[in-house]
Amino acid sequence: MSTYADAPAANRNAKGRSRNRWFAQVGWRHLVGVLAVAFSLFPILFVLSAALNPLGTLSSTELLPTGASAENFTNLFERTAFARWFLNSLLLAGVASFASIFLSALAAYAFSRMRFAGRRVGLLSLLLIQMFPQFLAIVAIFLIFTKVTDLWPVIGFNTPWGLFLLYMGAALGANTWLMKGFFDTLPKELDESATMDGASHAQVFFRIMLPLVAPILAVTGLLAFIGSINEFLIANVFLTNTNSKTLAVGMFGLVAGERNNNFGIFAAGTLLTAIPTVLVFQLLQRYIVSGLTAGAVKG
Repeated sequence: MSTYADAPAANRNAKGRSRNRWFAQVGWRHLVGVLAVAFSLFPILFVLSAALNPLGTLSSTELLPTGASAENFTNLFERTAFARWFLNSLLLAGVASFASIFLSALAAYAFSRMRFAGRRVGLLSLLLIQMFPQFLAIVAIFLIFTKVTDLWPVIGFNTPWGLFLLYMGAALGANTWLMKGFFDTLPKELDESATMDGASHAQVFFRIMLPLVAPILAVTGLLAFIGSINEFLIANVFLTNTNSKTLAVGMFGLVAGERNNNFGIFAAGTLLTAIPTVLVFQLLQRYIVSGLTAGAVKG
């Protein structure tokens, strides 16, 4: 028979079991979340410290900067054509993403709602093309652009239009598949009722379907924008003029040399380069989750 003296020990044991139960159910998730945040923030803090380090070397960079200054940001704009690279990348990524989304939406609507000869072959071909890395075609693309430059220099080497066509086509296959799965989740009664009211396919697409598929448009647009603004290999081959370079190519040139590299300026440019992607992600954040999951159950 327990006594009054045993009550404190029993209470301590109950509290201990309660804490263990809380950690087993909820606490470990908080711990994993804190570790993930710390793991993600560490490289960002290190890059920030390198950008504020006036010496511009990695060996002198610490996690918490000492003697911080904005000298690297000033040198970035004074010694390089960073502003021009930034504008080139924004224009290319923005226009190519918009064009890719529009064409992918048209193709996805046709594959989802229409039945025509070659529909299945076309879908499988789009999927097959995505299995091969893009750089495998770089030799063929280079030879094509060599001929195109002689005929139409405006879309050849060192021009934004040639790179725009490449970026636009690179994301068409994957975006079409994602959008097609999203279109399949929409009830076909919407199309049928609108058609019975006299609406054409164009009216159904622009007035009914596009507003309903806004989440997947946001997701594919974000993916296309990130892929275009971060692309390096093709841009490095086709852009050699300083004023025509994108951010990836121009930033690579800052650290490519053996003697004239300055990681402080490079780190400052890296922070500024991340701003457009972060802003686009924040603007489209409310569409991201629904856009990634809604089209995954049917396709």
